[in-house]
Amino acid sequence: MSNPVFEPQVADWSARVHDSFARQGAMQTLGARLAQVDPGLVAVELDWAPGLTQQHGFLHAGMLATALDSACGYAGFTLMAADAAVLTIEFKINLLAPAKGQRFRMEGQVLKPGRTISVVEGRALAFDDGRERLVATMNCTLMAVVGREGIRH
Repeated sequence: MSNPVFEPQVADWSARVHDSFARQGAMQTLGARLAQVDPGLVAVELDWAPGLTQQHGFLHAGMLATALDSACGYAGFTLMAADAAVLTIEFKINLLAPAKGQRFRMEGQVLKPGRTISVVEGRALAFDDGRERLVATMNCTLMAVVGREGIRH
């Protein structure tokens, strides 16, 4: 994905993303890792594992959607204010091909950042025997959450 130039609102935006990602039990369960963190662009990668598959051995759509949602959410979070946390309020996923491969890369890229609402686009790529294939796209709407008890930045 080409990355438009966005300016983060806080100096420690990258550390905030890494710290928050490390607290996500879901990403740990998937074995996912941050592969790229730039202002407005985040990539999450994970390897194929039997526990993440559906009955045909492909990466389960729910697992793919979970990692792609996180990539989109963290892309938006890179541009949010210091006192904001991020929550997804809506997403739509298009499953384009079976998620077959040894490794997967989920990319989220901010299309329009906002003080309260941001719009992010996502792509899921499968790497299978050296070939790259687009297997899903996502449109994601995020909300910057400020001052709500129990929600951490």
